Amino acid sequence: MGFNCGIVGLPNVGKSTTFNALTATAAAQAANFPFCTIEPNVGRVAVPDDRLYKLAEIGGSQSIVPTQLEFVDIAGLVKGASKGEGLGNKFLSNIRQVDAIIHVLRCFEDENITHVEGSVDPIRDAEIIETELMLADLESIERQIDNLTKKAKSGDKALKSQLDFMQKVHAVLAEGKPARTVDVPEDMEKTMKELFLMTSKPMLYVCNVLEDDAEKGNAMTEKVAAMAKEKNYEYVVICAEIESQIAQLGSEEEKKEFLETLGLTEPGLNKIIRAGYKLLGLETYFTVGPKEARAWTIPVGAKAPQAAGVIHTDFERGFIRAEVIAFADYVTCKGEQGAKDGGKLRSEGKEYIVNDGDVILFRFNV
Repeated sequence: MGFNCGIVGLPNVGKSTTFNALTATAAAQAANFPFCTIEPNVGRVAVPDDRLYKLAEIGGSQSIVPTQLEFVDIAGLVKGASKGEGLGNKFLSNIRQVDAIIHVLRCFEDENITHVEGSVDPIRDAEIIETELMLADLESIERQIDNLTKKAKSGDKALKSQLDFMQKVHAVLAEGKPARTVDVPEDMEKTMKELFLMTSKPMLYVCNVLEDDAEKGNAMTEKVAAMAKEKNYEYVVICAEIESQIAQLGSEEEKKEFLETLGLTEPGLNKIIRAGYKLLGLETYFTVGPKEARAWTIPVGAKAPQAAGVIHTDFERGFIRAEVIAFADYVTCKGEQGAKDGGKLRSEGKEYIVNDGDVILFRFNV
């Protein structure tokens, strides 16, 4: 599995520029006027991971297959979106389908780029968007409670428990708090997921700054950092314009040299991916062979059969064992045979919890 992130924000904060830069496409029209994105655009990018290239080199793999990250560029929301202002209702429904929300905040002044609120204030902008999402969630859960109340009259205990939980979520939203702050019992996790509440999704703030602030940020990004810490969100600082320029460069060497001239060590994409992985609790394992070296994304804490199932359901259903080499051991021992000879290859069973960077060969029988 990869993960799917919806990019949201007020108009003219740099959403579509960020999307185009991250996906190296021109699929989303970046223009200096509200609602230039008429349909949600989806772009997939390869997740950069230097470990994969190292493994392919050692394993003599003919091809390299990184895992994928999906971005959905959603049109600019405005105050009143939950009541249908702008193009609100249409695009709020798209946010419900993503795994996490990337909230782009404008953290720069530029008199040539208008701001829909008339001034630049990322804290206010964040509150506008989150308030609209909470209001839309409140309306959604009220409808769902009404529907379930009728069904629960049958006396079904399971339905009554679900109804009690939904009323608890409603109370939190009514207090002006996001659904992600609700304490969800294990037996209600499925119910919570099926509510499709936007404020239950993890949030990443992306501070869009000018080139001079790309390395260290500015006073506005410091305020966002404090807000993120208070809310237990993630945040990163990028310059969307720099990312656009990087996307147009051909070779990795050119990109590296360009970044060095700006005093940067990596593209903003890398920071977003790392923050996204942390946000969603994901990690990577690898398979290496003469045909290909491949990265696979799994939830942190996944057991070996579950990890095998990401490759194919047959692997999980017929799981026998996993032959595992830690990434560092694979490199140190110069490959699978060296790891075997050095006693670094382990045979693990169904209860083995996969670690980030594991190189695995699954044995199965269907």
